Amino acid sequence: MTVGGSLESVSIRGREFAVAADADVSYQLGGMQNEKQANGDGTTRTIQTRVPWAMDGLTVTIDHDRADLEFLQEIADSGEDVAIAATFASGAVYAGRGTITGEIQGSSQSATAGISLSGPGKLEQQ
Repeated sequence: MTVGGSLESVSIRGREFAVAADADVSYQLGGMQNEKQANGDGTTRTIQTRVPWAMDGLTVTIDHDRADLEFLQEIADSGEDVAIAATFASGAVYAGRGTITGEIQGSSQSATAGISLSGPGKLEQQ
């Protein structure tokens, strides 16, 4: 049976964050992206470009007592890849190494922050 829904949680460098139930996260596992290019004789060739894994649209809960926003900014500031794992509504867990990409913006009203993640190689199902 296929199960969809929001991510349950994401773990970044060992710290777990609950994901907002209404967050629609888009993700790609990483690997290769193919492009077809034409040859003069009517045949084609495949050009492969390596692409990183990525997750966009994550909305994670921010707890000020845990200094969560500062923790996330520290990860982004370092630029280093850290352990990341995401638990899907189906119970599937995908993991890889990566970092926070783009801007981190917290919301005082909803006690959340929107983040994007990306890293080298592939997200692998555990």
